[in-house]
Amino acid sequence: MGSVRLDGITKRYEDVVAVNDVSVTVEDGEFVTLVGPSGCGKSTTLETIAGLTKPTEGAVHIADREVTTLPPKDRGIAMVFQNIALFPHMDVYDNISFGLRLRSFPKEEIDERVERAAEILQIGELLDRMPDELSGGQRQRVAIGRAIVREPEVFLMDEPLANLDAKLRVHMRTELQRLHRELGTTIIYVTHDQAEAMTMSTRIAVMNAGEIQQLAPPLTCYNEPANRFVAEFIGSPSMNTFEGVVDGDEFVAEQFSVTSDPEVHGLADGDRITLGIRPENVALVGEEDEPESATEPIVCRTDVIEPMGNEVFVYLVPGGGEAEVTTSRVDQLLMSVDPRADVAADESVAVVFDRTNVHLFDADTGDAIAHGIAPPSSEVRADDVEGRHR
Repeated sequence: MGSVRLDGITKRYEDVVAVNDVSVTVEDGEFVTLVGPSGCGKSTTLETIAGLTKPTEGAVHIADREVTTLPPKDRGIAMVFQNIALFPHMDVYDNISFGLRLRSFPKEEIDERVERAAEILQIGELLDRMPDELSGGQRQRVAIGRAIVREPEVFLMDEPLANLDAKLRVHMRTELQRLHRELGTTIIYVTHDQAEAMTMSTRIAVMNAGEIQQLAPPLTCYNEPANRFVAEFIGSPSMNTFEGVVDGDEFVAEQFSVTSDPEVHGLADGDRITLGIRPENVALVGEEDEPESATEPIVCRTDVIEPMGNEVFVYLVPGGGEAEVTTSRVDQLLMSVDPRADVAADESVAVVFDRTNVHLFDADTGDAIAHGIAPPSSEVRADDVEGRHR
């Protein structure tokens, strides 16, 4: 069983806590991605699993064995790194088979494993080439092949696509998904690129300041973020967020208000909350995509228009048709609309939010309060509202 279990892993460097009490179980055959901003502790966590870093506290279990004190070679893992470290004086076959030859595997078994890996990665015709004759994607596949032939219980991948160009990264994402499906091996993957995390993973672990903020399937993290950090980190472009307070049956921000039934969400007058809404859940009044469960119209002035091809990003300044447009985007509202939408810069428009996709967070702790808000005096139960994405 290629499962991985971390029990209370903590890593300190003098007065810096890189990883703080991380406990997580990765089941056999899962593809779990550690994702977060630079310095959040994701690579340190991976290195601890690999045995490259010794934890200050806690234990590491791989395939039901405690391996906390074992060297990397005895852990049943194989790593693929960001920097593709191929031996320049060896051809592809020798690079892939190097580890097996070091362990004195029989020639027949080496040939069989290399040929199988080459077939899986579609590099059979490259086995006699030298690394400087390969493209970046081909070299990365050779590095993955070197890991495959070891037949590890767990693959550990530390930003293996970071040095590839954008088109090749998309291609290699597909290759890795196919590889995971064919091998069925446990993969733990580290990246700061949320697109990689969202598209490839069984579950993603969103990390910040050395702690896991949420461990869940990608769409759960997107639709039901555990806190404001996850909400703003997952999704491109980021979720719009606005600080405000509960006043009667309204959420009141500086430049607009949204009616709701606070009691449904356990809120009372004066409670400070943060409202979140994703750009695709903001709609122009009167357009075909205007949601059925819409909030009251919010009058805004358009600022910057960014055509993206399949969609158009519109930066709005809430607060009325005569609102002053500034260069700061702190108080701006980002909306994603169809390219055919009739919208131009520096004009007054009215927009609505989709109530089923409005998120509420505690302004002090950042913890999620609700995913979807009820209209005023609604008889909808709180668990119905919060369960709309499930």
